[in-house]
Amino acid sequence: MEKISAVVITFNEEKNIERCLLSLDWADEIVIVDSLSSDRTVSLCRKFTDRIIEHQWEGFVRQKIFATGQAANDWIFSIDADEEVSDQLKYEIVRSKQAGFGAMAYRMPRRMFYLGKWVTHGSWYPDYKVRLFNRNHGRWEGLDVHEYWQPAGHDQKLKGELLHYSYENITDHMNKINMLTSQAAAEMLQKGEQASYWKILVNPLIKILKSYVLQAGFLDGFVGLVVALMGGYYVFLKYLKLWELRKN
Repeated sequence: MEKISAVVITFNEEKNIERCLLSLDWADEIVIVDSLSSDRTVSLCRKFTDRIIEHQWEGFVRQKIFATGQAANDWIFSIDADEEVSDQLKYEIVRSKQAGFGAMAYRMPRRMFYLGKWVTHGSWYPDYKVRLFNRNHGRWEGLDVHEYWQPAGHDQKLKGELLHYSYENITDHMNKINMLTSQAAAEMLQKGEQASYWKILVNPLIKILKSYVLQAGFLDGFVGLVVALMGGYYVFLKYLKLWELRKN
């Protein structure tokens, strides 16, 4: 029977890490790669594992490449510190392991908890992510803002959800949008992308309408509207910052 290493990258995650690690009691190994946290993250992690490696932050893609390489097993479950494995997902992973993996990678839906409510529509759901995979059959790709595991071949879907607790409140959400759009604009500049007035003004509106109307965000009520507006604001700020970088 194949063994699975759960791999987590951390930085100042004392508010989230215990919830995450408690949901990994099924894993054969838990590996933490910490980017020199200044809070209680590392001490809390020691309650669950002694496989804690300190590694200077290199960006999401390179950090996850490094972390995946620290595992003792070829089968990896990659989870972020602000995520939690649901009971159904745990059951499916254990059942797949016992039966023998039928694919080299598995993707699962991720559900966001936002403003006191689980978001079940719009651009945030089902938000499928490949998180269980054989590290010999694929690689980490993408920009540092949107990294992802690209399997070498077909992957299978699981029904159990990853539960995501990304934002404490509106202020936290705004702060993260500010940080992530700066990174995204810098990466877009390196790729030679342009920031036309059309992209700055129209693309955010398209994002809002797609999330709220086409993807049925309105079914989540006021929270669905906030998610759509925040998504549009992210797109607006990303292109505006790219415009500023090109102007300077």
